[in-house]
Amino acid sequence: MKISLKRLALPFIIGILIAGFWISPDFQQIAAGVAIFLFGMLMLEDGFKLFSGGFLERILEQATKSVPRSLLFGIVSTTLMQSSSLVSVITISFLSAELITLLAGVGIVFGANIGTTTGAWLVAGLGLKANISAYAMPLLAIGVVLVFQKSKYLRGAGYALAGLGFLFLGIHYMKLGFETFRDSFDLIQYALTGVLGLIVYTLVGTLATVVMQSSHATMVLIITALASGQISYENALALAIGANIGTTITAILGSLTANYQGKRLALAHLIFNAATAAVALIFISQIRDSVDFVSQLVGIADDDFALKLAVFHTIFNVLGVAIMLPLMTRLIVVIERMIAEPATDLSLPKYLSDAVEEFPDTIENALRKEVKHLYDNAVELITHGLNIHRTELFKAEDVAALVSTSNKPVEIDIDLRYEQRVKTLYSAILEFSTRATGRELPADVTSRVYELRDVSRRIVRAVKDIKHMRRNTSQYTRRHKGEMSELYNELRTKIARILVQIEKLEQATPETRSHLWLEEERTNIESDYQRTSQRVEGLIRDGKVSAAEATSFLNDSNYAYGAMRQLIAAARGIYVEHDSAVAEVEQIIAMDDDELEAYASEVAAKLKTGKMD
Repeated sequence: MKISLKRLALPFIIGILIAGFWISPDFQQIAAGVAIFLFGMLMLEDGFKLFSGGFLERILEQATKSVPRSLLFGIVSTTLMQSSSLVSVITISFLSAELITLLAGVGIVFGANIGTTTGAWLVAGLGLKANISAYAMPLLAIGVVLVFQKSKYLRGAGYALAGLGFLFLGIHYMKLGFETFRDSFDLIQYALTGVLGLIVYTLVGTLATVVMQSSHATMVLIITALASGQISYENALALAIGANIGTTITAILGSLTANYQGKRLALAHLIFNAATAAVALIFISQIRDSVDFVSQLVGIADDDFALKLAVFHTIFNVLGVAIMLPLMTRLIVVIERMIAEPATDLSLPKYLSDAVEEFPDTIENALRKEVKHLYDNAVELITHGLNIHRTELFKAEDVAALVSTSNKPVEIDIDLRYEQRVKTLYSAILEFSTRATGRELPADVTSRVYELRDVSRRIVRAVKDIKHMRRNTSQYTRRHKGEMSELYNELRTKIARILVQIEKLEQATPETRSHLWLEEERTNIESDYQRTSQRVEGLIRDGKVSAAEATSFLNDSNYAYGAMRQLIAAARGIYVEHDSAVAEVEQIIAMDDDELEAYASEVAAKLKTGKMD
């Protein structure tokens, strides 16, 4: 839908440009100014995206713990980035990855609407009062030099500086274009007054912003046209209101590839901006009086309509937030009813979408959550494959007793469930992680993406191992068959206990998780495997099991212990905090003598060279 919308808009935009070039050659300068301005915004956005990979994401995580913080983050981030579009994309991405709540996301959107008013002040206060192109040239020169540096952050700074330079240059050319255009063509003759003027120019402002997907660009056009006398002050107010409505198109387009939470945020953005615009249109006379009062108070001249438009833009956006902020909770309830959470389809990815691919932290967190989703699906198949019900297992005080009484086969088509709930998700994880590692990500994030992909592979292998041993397991546990039933029950018990311990890791807080149990269990598995083989050999010698039965069991034992190894390794990949000091201490404790000796040598070498962190 996003692609088709762009395809439909492209001929329309080109048609407008050709018509403008034909009507007046001076229009070319205005069009070039808009193009340079939009290109500058793209560079600015690309520059700030290069500062992601931890920095931007950590700020967002801390800034969304309360509604006032979310509101402030929206204001500050939009002021710095000069792009409410980028702020919307970041918010939708984090919301889709469930790193922030919908309440926090709506707060950011409210703040972004106030932050976007700084663009109007920049243009009206600086762009029209000074030779702004003089600032553009050094910014472009320094920015381009930085863009060619190897450091990601230097390149980010370069893109940001060059983007700012192009913004200034675009404003300069739009200003010159309208001044030249005025001599050959006077747009003021199309001015409309009264209610008709409000409606028509509000629609024009909305359409212009939808086409350019930038309310900043629309506001620059409005202010430069107003300053050159090409549009009336009254019509400029209506255009500014329309620009606020049209700016929601970016969030709407971004939500098309997001989950239901992203769509909820886009709807909240639309409702908020539409309500704000409605209030501004209804009380336009009162707001104009407020603008005149504030302008006199701060010393803005009566005929400085450009600055007065900036005052108007600020007042009606702040007014909108003041009205909607007390209604925020109720608004979210309405939105949640309008866009209900879809019924959970365990066969489909829950967290992987195009929206979360914008930033490293959302990529990693969405992938981690999806791997956990895969693990949850796998646990269901593993427990049912062992003829145990998962809910009963995680409530049981005595796992061995539960296993011995769980002798009735669980009626499921394990092959079909594997195809639907494991293989499909695994394929989606592989596809997503392959795309992610093809992007320019920080080395640590790329490493964790590879680790998580490996975890998903281990989970799938564990399910396959259980599938292989299911038939014999059911045969020897349906009815008690002496030693063979005891052997299979012991295998089931060992796997079940590992699942219970992993579940305890899931329920524990990250600060209290310890992987020492995982290391100990990994060692126990190998010794148990040897003891089991020796026990089977003894049973054969004593004539308690036949050679054929022993062969079948040893094959299934290989599958069972293989599943245990894969589950332990998967749990390490999901739950162990590799970067924490506690994890490092635990890793040292878990080392054997050879590993400890190698570690000590490595530390000594670092101390000697002065490279110890």
